[in-house]
Formats: sequence, C-alpha cells, structure tokens
Amino acid sequence: MLSKIIAGTAIAASLMSGVAFAQSSTVNGAAGGAVTGAIVGGPVGAAVGGVAGAIVGTAIDPPPQKVVTYVREAPAPSDRVVVKEKVVVGQSLPQTVVVTPVPDNPKYSYAIVNDERVIVEPSSRKVIQVIN
Repeated sequence: MLSKIIAGTAIAASLMSGVAFAQSSTVNGAAGGAVTGAIVGGPVGAAVGGVAGAIVGTAIDPPPQKVVTYVREAPAPSDRVVVKEKVVVGQSLPQTVVVTPVPDNPKYSYAIVNDERVIVEPSSRKVIQVIN
C-alpha cells in the first residue's frame, strides 16, 4: 500500500512539474520554487522546488561574442570606480556606478568596477557577465 502511495505521489509530482515551470513568471527563484514545490509535494517538494527554482531564476542568456569583445577592448575611463559590494552576476550595480551603452547593441551596457569589466542590462543595471 505504501509503495502505491509513493508511486502515485511521484507520478503526480512529475505531471505537475510542467505547471510549476509554467507559473515561473509569477513566482521566481528559490522562494518561488519552494512555494510551488511545497504545494505539489509537501516538505520534500519544497526542498526540491527551491533548488530547481534557484537554478531557473538565475539563468541569464550570455551576451553575443561581439558585445563581449567590445567590452573587453573598450578603453577604461580615467576615474577608477570601487564599490564595497562584490560584483556578482544577477545582482544590480549600485546607482553610483556609471554604465556606458554598448554601441550598435542597446540591449547591453557595461561598466568597469573594482578593476573588473562587467556587462549589464541597462534598465535594471543587473550584471549579466563579468569579463576576466
């Protein structure tokens, strides 16, 4: 009897996984995945959903190679920008950091912060890629 309940729960969870990902536009990241997982599978579903949501919520498409090359070769500004926070992909840059648009591709901007060149999304100032 217990094996039938476990099998039924596994089947229901796998069928509901499509619903969980379809709703990702309203609940994002680890918290959204945990909530959805908890609804579908209880405490174990919350743990698994949190991990899956964190992975889906942080996925960012890399910029085109042309943008990366431009940012890598762009001249550095004369004034050095240093911030206390670590520059991390997925996090927004502080408002004190000036971002410069990438010519020919308004979807991307860049900045040089803490001696690291970063590509950012202009509207949110979210770091898309750190260039070494």
